[in-house]
Amino acid sequence: MELPEEVVDDVRKRLRRVAGQVSGVERMLAEGRECRDVLTQLAAVSKALDRASFKIVSSGLAYCIENPEQAGAEGYAIEALERLFLSLA
Repeated sequence: MELPEEVVDDVRKRLRRVAGQVSGVERMLAEGRECRDVLTQLAAVSKALDRASFKIVSSGLAYCIENPEQAGAEGYAIEALERLFLSLA
């Protein structure tokens, strides 16, 4: 299953944002910032990565619902995507 271009663009944008956040966390550590502030930013990074992952899984689920036979033939039956989704939890 190939991801739609708009999904790829969105996920890439999210990942660039995450990269910036990670750089910011590294700076915070180098500057000796408060633990609470660092952990708040790490939580934001984690949430941003989760949202990128969920965007991909959501696209896959939509594809499977709209094209069940083709998705199954490509190895993307609903059950397989459900396992992928649960692996994010």
